[in-house]
Amino acid sequence: MVTSPTGSAPPPLSAAEFDALYRRLRRAGPAGRGALEEVTDRQVLAAVGEVRSGRTVTMAAPVETVPGPDNPEPSDHLMTGAVRGSIDPSGLEFARDRIAMNVHGDADSHIDALCHVVYDGTLYGGVPASTLTPGGATALSIDLARDGIVGRGVLLDVPRLRGVPWLEPGEHVSGEELRAAEAAQGVRVGRGDLLFVRVGHRRRRGELGSWNAAEARAGLHPTALEFLAERRVAVLGGDGNNDTAPSTTEGVAFPVHVLGVHAMGLHLLDYLQFEDLVPACEEAGRWSFLCVIAPLRLPTATGSPVNPLAIL
Repeated sequence: MVTSPTGSAPPPLSAAEFDALYRRLRRAGPAGRGALEEVTDRQVLAAVGEVRSGRTVTMAAPVETVPGPDNPEPSDHLMTGAVRGSIDPSGLEFARDRIAMNVHGDADSHIDALCHVVYDGTLYGGVPASTLTPGGATALSIDLARDGIVGRGVLLDVPRLRGVPWLEPGEHVSGEELRAAEAAQGVRVGRGDLLFVRVGHRRRRGELGSWNAAEARAGLHPTALEFLAERRVAVLGGDGNNDTAPSTTEGVAFPVHVLGVHAMGLHLLDYLQFEDLVPACEEAGRWSFLCVIAPLRLPTATGSPVNPLAIL
């Protein structure tokens, strides 16, 4: 772990410290739509004002079908009709295909539903874990976001703040660094914003090759979630898993997921890519944009592949 330009590296958390943090961040009241309730119609209308040029930029990585250290069970893409060697030169045919994928892997871009994290026998909002059935989730599935998530997106680029191309696996992003990135980029995260935090995972992977990200990756320190709670953020997305590995929280392997999804009701987006968006933001001279996130209509699923769009 390195020392950030704004202070000392955040410390490990004991089980008692994590429990106290969880209790401070836990969202009160019934489950509902979680933190998505922070996004009002008025805020969506205001977010439309972020569009200046009309340029659209994807924040998703291409779906991968080749095995790798971080993707031992890649998506399976199969052509099922009208392929070379079997196409009739006359008449009508249709090219067809199918795809099967592990939604919550360590390579493909995806969004986590609020039913994704089971902690101490419950889901977000105290919903019983028994709502997870062999046929799917009967509560808090990705269907909560069936109408899409639209709002003001903000990208905070931590490697840019540190003056490095990427954070090394195992390094943490603190809440202090998120504030420093705001100041350096001239942007402020507000209520109902869709916050994206770049650690440079995708750039490192592209330049150095894939590695076992389940064992080593950069991410947020659990205490950084206090920043999100203070600003009443609606969604959190990252180009890694959002959680650092290995975890330095006693007894909890994925503390950011537990705090974000289970305590705060945040939909998390994992393994996005910001290498297209960063230069677009630099060219535009701003780090906020209209953001559109449209999960698939999977009524009982625990998440969905996703292609978030930034409109500048």
